[in-house]
Amino acid sequence: MKGIKKSLTEEYLYLDFSYQKEGCIFPLHTSITLFLLSYCDCKIFKVCLVLTGESTGISLLKSVLSEDVEIQIISRQELPPIVQSCCLPAVVERPDNFCRAGLAVVLRHIIQKSYEADPSKKEILELLGFKKTCLKACAEVSQWTRLCELTIPLAIENFLKESSDQPPAIPAEILELEKKLSEPVRVHNDDKLRRQKLKQQKAAGVRPSLSKEETKSKVHRQETSEEVDSSSASLELRVAFSKLTVHEEPAPANREPAHVRKTKASDLPPLDHVFVEGLYFTLADIVLLPCIHHFLVIICKKLSEKLVEFPLLAAWYQRIQEVPRVKTTASQCGIQFLNLPELQTTSNEQQPSLDEVPCVEEQNDPSFIGGPRPTMTKLMEKGIEVMFSPHPCPTWTLDWDALPAAVSPKEGKMSSDRALRKQQQLNNLVYVVTNQAKPGDRIVDFCSGGGHVGIVLAHMLPSCQVTLIENKELSLIRAKKRSDELGLSNIWFIQANMEYFTGTFNIGD
Repeated sequence: MKGIKKSLTEEYLYLDFSYQKEGCIFPLHTSITLFLLSYCDCKIFKVCLVLTGESTGISLLKSVLSEDVEIQIISRQELPPIVQSCCLPAVVERPDNFCRAGLAVVLRHIIQKSYEADPSKKEILELLGFKKTCLKACAEVSQWTRLCELTIPLAIENFLKESSDQPPAIPAEILELEKKLSEPVRVHNDDKLRRQKLKQQKAAGVRPSLSKEETKSKVHRQETSEEVDSSSASLELRVAFSKLTVHEEPAPANREPAHVRKTKASDLPPLDHVFVEGLYFTLADIVLLPCIHHFLVIICKKLSEKLVEFPLLAAWYQRIQEVPRVKTTASQCGIQFLNLPELQTTSNEQQPSLDEVPCVEEQNDPSFIGGPRPTMTKLMEKGIEVMFSPHPCPTWTLDWDALPAAVSPKEGKMSSDRALRKQQQLNNLVYVVTNQAKPGDRIVDFCSGGGHVGIVLAHMLPSCQVTLIENKELSLIRAKKRSDELGLSNIWFIQANMEYFTGTFNIGD
C-alpha cells in the first residue's frame, strides 16, 4: 500500500500472561498493550506471550490480535538475556542488545513505530499529545505517569482479586482520578479558549455543564463518531471532537466583544475535562480505559450504590466511546461497554481556582535540597556511614589521544569545554571501576545519558558485560551509534525507569 514503510529492524514485543478472568486479561499492562496494538492496527511487532505459572485462556488471547501478527508463546527462561533483566512489557531490537521496558516506554514506542510504518496515520501520532510528551516523564519524577502506569493498574488488579471474595474497598487511586477530572484544564492556548467559552456563556445566559446530561444528549454514541452540534455543545466538546474528526475549529470571523477582551484572566471561566489529560484524546486515555472498564463492571455488579460517587469518571467512560475506532477495538479485545445511568455532579462543591491548581508535573517536594552534602546527611540519618578521603591516584588519567574517537565524550554532542570536564570526571570513575572489576563482571551504568561512562568502560573492559540504563530514548540512540562505530559486543542498552531493571550486577555507577 502506498505510504506504508517496511520496518528495517526486526522487533519483538514480550508480554506477561498469567490468566484471564471474566474477560479481563492479567496483568492489566498486557491488556493495555494489546488494546493499543489493536487500536493502531499495528502489525510490525512479533508478539511473544510469556507464561507466568499456570496460564489459561491462550486461545482467546490469540483472537484479540490480527492474524497478520506473529504470536509465540514462551516461558520466562526463553526470554533473551537482556529482557530477563527487565520488567515486562518489553520491546527488543535484534540483535537483542537494545531493550525498551516498562508500560509507558513500550506504548510510546508502539505509537512511534506505527506512525513510521504508515505516516498517513497522523491521528495515531496525536496520541502522544502536545509536543509529544504524553507519559514521557518517568514515573520516578512524574506523579501523573506513576498514577497511569503503575498505581491505577495495580490498584485495579487488587480490586478485582478482592471482589471475588467480598465487597472490595474503593481504591484511593480511583478517588484521586475522579478528583483530577474535576480540576480546571490547562492547555497551551487556554486564554483564547477560555475567552471563547466566556462569550459562549454570555450568549447562552447560563454556564454549560460538560459533566451532566450534556454528554449523552449532545454527543450520540454510535460506532462511528458523529460531529458534535457546534451550536449547542460546550466549547470543550467542540474543540475536542473537531480534532478527532480532522475538522479544525473555525476561527471567529470578528474580534471578540469588548467585555470579553477586557475580562481579566483570573475572571475567565475554567475549561472542563473532556478526556483525562484535558481537551484531547491521548495515550493516557487508552492506558486507563481497560482499567476503568473493569472497575466499573465490579461497581455495577456488587457496589451499584457507589456509582454515584464517580459522575465525572462515568461521563468520561461514556464519552470515550465516541472516539473513532474505540468501540471496534474494545470489541476485538473482549471489552463490552456498559450502559451507565445518567449521574449528577455535586453542584455545591467549589471548583478550585485555576491559579491554585498546579499541574501534576509541578507538584514537587518543597523541602528537597539537592547537592552532595545534603545527600550525605540523608545517608548518615539512615545509618550509612559516609567517609571522605583524598583521591587514591590524583595523577592517573586515561590517554584520551590514544583511544578511538568514538570513546571520547566529544562524540556525544557537547562543547569542547564541557567535554574536557567530562573527561576529568571519567578519569575518576574509570580508575575506580577498572581497579575493582574482574573478568565476567556485570557493570551497570544507571541514568547513563549518552553513555559517556558506559562506553569507556565497555571499551576498557572487554571481558565484562556493561549495561546502560536511561529513560531518554535519544540519549541511548546516540550512545548505541557510538558503540556500533567501536564494534563493541559487550554492551547492552535499556530504555527504562530504574525500577524496571531487575537484573543482577557486580558494579553500579
